[in-house]
Amino acid sequence: MKHFPCMAARWLLGAAWLLVASAAMAADGHPPAPAQWRAEIDALVAHDRANPPPQHAVLFIGSSSIRFWTPTLAQDFPGVPVIDRGFGGSAIADSTWYADRIVVPYHPALIVMYAGDNDIDEGLSPQQVADDFRAFVARVRRGLPGVPVAYVSIKPSLARWPLWPRMREANGLIRRWASTQRDVRFVDVAPRMLDARGRPQPRLFRADGLHMSPAGYAIWIAALKPVLADYGFHVVAPAAHAPK
Repeated sequence: MKHFPCMAARWLLGAAWLLVASAAMAADGHPPAPAQWRAEIDALVAHDRANPPPQHAVLFIGSSSIRFWTPTLAQDFPGVPVIDRGFGGSAIADSTWYADRIVVPYHPALIVMYAGDNDIDEGLSPQQVADDFRAFVARVRRGLPGVPVAYVSIKPSLARWPLWPRMREANGLIRRWASTQRDVRFVDVAPRMLDARGRPQPRLFRADGLHMSPAGYAIWIAALKPVLADYGFHVVAPAAHAPK
């Protein structure tokens, strides 16, 4: 599933910002926000006002793999306070831009990010993806000093298999940088999503070959449980039913 028009619009908008920066700066010195996500972010913020999410929870943020997790996220991590703030089709830089609205206000005790998949699909280099993740960490820690961040590795998928070498390179760059940082964790789900031939397992994906089935999410859940536990979030096992 390609997003070339989306990427072209994003880069054209970025170029326009650079050309008219002196005229387009907002009062706080920043250029206008990426317009394509504004309505979705506004809806999330409105929902937060009506239904305040828990403070000091585990915040899941990123692209559609996070957004599609919404229906089962809480039951997949029973006993753990979670917030899902995925918005489909987004890139890492989009989460960075809107961090003041959908990250910092929650004061999360741990942030779990999945993004980078769309970034590579839209033409960013592996180094740009790694740099954007570093920028995300810097931004959230400006508002939340020292907040732990766990990055779920870019997943290998059927639909984007030709892009896997670049995705794998981006994963390696992020892994190496994370290893030098305090409380930045790299959660590598890729090996578990590949079969014995080193290719994506079809059963882990929906019909589009990109978004995950429950079997795919099960791999992520298993990989993330120890990370959450390291930060004091222990999944509560469901109570056994009494024998009849």
